[in-house]
Amino acid sequence: MHTLASVLRDHVRDAVTDVHLLPIYPWTSDDGFGVVDHREVNPELGSWDDIADLRADHALALDFVANHLSTSSPWFQGWLAGDPRYAGYFLEPGHDFDISRVVRPRMAPLVHEYERPDGTVARAWTTFGPDQVDVDPRTPAVLLELTDVLLGYLSRGATTVRLDAIGFLWKESGSTGIHLRQTHAIIRLWRILVDELAPGTLLLTETNVPHADNITYFGNGSDEAHMVYQFALPPLVLHAFVTGSATALSDWASTIGPVSDTATWFNFLASHDGIGIRPTRGLLTDEDRALLVERTVARGGRVSMARHPDGTEDVYELNTNFLDALVDPNDEDPDAAAVVRGLAAHAILLSLIGVPAIYYHSLLGSGQDRAGMEASDISRRINREVLDADRLAKELESSPRRSGMLEGLRTLLELRRELPAFSPFADQQIEVLDPRVFVVRRAAGTPNEVIAAINVSDETVSLPSLAGTDVISGRSSNGIELKPFGYVWLIPQ
Repeated sequence: MHTLASVLRDHVRDAVTDVHLLPIYPWTSDDGFGVVDHREVNPELGSWDDIADLRADHALALDFVANHLSTSSPWFQGWLAGDPRYAGYFLEPGHDFDISRVVRPRMAPLVHEYERPDGTVARAWTTFGPDQVDVDPRTPAVLLELTDVLLGYLSRGATTVRLDAIGFLWKESGSTGIHLRQTHAIIRLWRILVDELAPGTLLLTETNVPHADNITYFGNGSDEAHMVYQFALPPLVLHAFVTGSATALSDWASTIGPVSDTATWFNFLASHDGIGIRPTRGLLTDEDRALLVERTVARGGRVSMARHPDGTEDVYELNTNFLDALVDPNDEDPDAAAVVRGLAAHAILLSLIGVPAIYYHSLLGSGQDRAGMEASDISRRINREVLDADRLAKELESSPRRSGMLEGLRTLLELRRELPAFSPFADQQIEVLDPRVFVVRRAAGTPNEVIAAINVSDETVSLPSLAGTDVISGRSSNGIELKPFGYVWLIPQ
């Protein structure tokens, strides 16, 4: 954490407002998500004092892994040992518990067996794998314990709390085990507490599911999440650059607008996970998804599968670095292409209604960590490289890819900050002027209006109907011409 603070001060500075820390707690698996103790900082990373130092320069987003714990956690070990304090902390489904409809994000068995100290065997629900055992908030003591963890993050100064995999929190026999009304009730309870005890702190729900299910976590727009992930955005942007057509992206974006005065969208292109494919149901065809799979594999990535209740399987996510996935395998200079296309893709991200989030590997121009993926045989490791700060400092001076992404994004972020049209709550209107160009008007019809136009193709495109001053280049024109993967932010005449 101390080194991270130095890197942010030396290289990133004030380009970003908030820093999101993935699970910083002691853990045993899944790069932090097999949490041992929600309330402690992994000593290999630092301490709560180091976290406070980060808060001196940036707002802070913390992860709350509410759905599950490591098998090494005191909660689970106490439950296994029969400690009455932990009675009911984990779900041990009986043989009459109907799991036939349960939605799975993984291929591993849903229930695993664990030996108790007395030699008997316990069965526990494991949505994500044998070392991530789901807690059971149907037990009041569990709900109180989870709520206390959340309040602890508020007391540590978190300005955003990300509710990881929150859709799976509540289980009922015969149900899908996801998006249940009781889960939404718990989020409403936490929203009340957050708004009352730490006004301005935001709840962010992480539910990698089809768009129609995802947006239910806004509730009525003022009683559940303050922000919801736009999981459809990464695959749709990637699809636009792979096909050279923004049609599917524009069709989807035309359905996205303001939520309320207190809730908005959380937009991203890359993260510590892969590029989710499930959110594209109803938005892309099977042929479209096959193109994304083909590009991922051609660029050295992997494809993760999920199993449906009926035993069938389909693609769950693409495991790849987003910048590398944008590059055509035939490009002569892949690194140069990654910067050109990467900045264009992020121009889309930064133009949409909502709050934009940039993965640090994208900000710093990282590539795929295929060696780390292959050595661990964990597909997501391809996009989770641990950077050495000294080496990074040198590469930011010597690598055009790293410096190009950081400086390009810094420029866009600085310009964006000065444009009221890019408020997270300002309205957006999508226009279709050419299928190769994504066009969005922000704050249309007001003195603050900005028109963003991004060419997703490798062809030059003329848009004679657009006129104004491009705040990026400073040039004014009647009609614009976009070079391949070019973009403008126009203040219209």
